[in-house]
Amino acid sequence: MPRPGTPPPRCPYNCGGLLCGASGLALLLAATATHFWLQRRAPGGTASLGLWRTCLGGHCRPHPGTPALWEATRVLMLLSVLTATAGLALGLSIVASAARRLCLASACPAGGSQAGPARAADPSPLPAGLLALLGLGVYTAGTLSLLGPARTAWRFSWSYILGWVAVVLISSAGSRRGNWEGPRS
Repeated sequence: MPRPGTPPPRCPYNCGGLLCGASGLALLLAATATHFWLQRRAPGGTASLGLWRTCLGGHCRPHPGTPALWEATRVLMLLSVLTATAGLALGLSIVASAARRLCLASACPAGGSQAGPARAADPSPLPAGLLALLGLGVYTAGTLSLLGPARTAWRFSWSYILGWVAVVLISSAGSRRGNWEGPRS
């Protein structure tokens, strides 16, 4: 119990890092799984290209021949998803552990010893953001060179943009988590 007249303990954790990490992971999954990375108007309807398949007029099929640059993008994006998932799990465990310590520290009797602040940082979202950044960079450079003169007909679409937003969110999750202060055991 806190001493009479003292304010209740406030949440000392910056949960914004977890929120950025979770939303960035969701966007990264959506970007990697969907096939709207590139779009163009075609005679049979709208054509779209993704990492895994090509669609024309609502009929989708796997890429007939996948260039090495798109394979590299697939690998980098999947590694980014795995690293971001691990980072989110680690961040949640850090918060749960620190919250448990806070509860134990606030339950000390008035004459008992209170735990001091401890720092906890989870740097794993930074490599996830870097892997996604590399994947998107490889895709951008590779696609523009593969399409050649026809690239003016194609437009980067919403799946591709979600990937860039995910890079920002995941990278900021890694930089915001280092400021957590919790009770020291």
